[in-house]
Amino acid sequence: MKRVLVTGASGQLGMSLKDIHKDFQELEFVFKDRSELDIISRDQVKDIFSSGNFDFCINCAAYTDVEQAEKTPAIAYKINAEGVKNMALACKEYNVVFIHISTDYVFDGEKGLPYTVDDLPNPINEYGKSKREGERHIQEILKQYYIVRTSWLYHKEHGKNFYKTILKKAEKGETIYVTDEQVGCPTNAANLAQFILGLISLEDSNYGIIHYTDGEAMTWYDFSKKIIAENNFSSVATVVRDNNYRSFAARPKNSVLSLQ
Repeated sequence: MKRVLVTGASGQLGMSLKDIHKDFQELEFVFKDRSELDIISRDQVKDIFSSGNFDFCINCAAYTDVEQAEKTPAIAYKINAEGVKNMALACKEYNVVFIHISTDYVFDGEKGLPYTVDDLPNPINEYGKSKREGERHIQEILKQYYIVRTSWLYHKEHGKNFYKTILKKAEKGETIYVTDEQVGCPTNAANLAQFILGLISLEDSNYGIIHYTDGEAMTWYDFSKKIIAENNFSSVATVVRDNNYRSFAARPKNSVLSLQ
């Protein structure tokens, strides 16, 4: 039986993995949230790995507040870069396959086509830069790794995310103002969780960078309309294009990821 460590277990992806882990009876899981394993701490990381006898580590621990990362980047780099380095070093020492979750924000958004795994990253905000730095550490330290880049992650029940925010506004009958100046692919964390555990079950040794999304490109405005429609709130809530949307952090205009 393969043993799998999941970090960041209280986040929406970690919770999504918990939801389905019993379907994978050939795998034994150990879930750790930040209170149990802070990846910034080398001592905590070493303690977990030295006693865990793990075969795989799925790193869901991340700093994802894009706006705050721009204002106080040090904490983003501590978690997304240095913390990831700690995990990669432990995986190397204990011969663990590392599965790390990265982001479409490693790209600048200037390409007119979907980004492939061969396109050169060029992040334009501190969050993206910190995630790219984490990727570099993994690539320099490990040979057995998957860097899974995804985009616009949400879950209908777990965590704080765009989907739940729009739904909450719709339930109140509010007029919802949303930008249509960014294009990406919303990705349900439940689907991403299934994909990741599928990688482990298939014992795919084609290591490297992988792109995974739900595959449908749209703007945030389009996504809002979709959320409203599928929850039958179209008669009580209105979505309005807001081209005056302002963000402290620069955001890529096109961050669609190619799945090929």
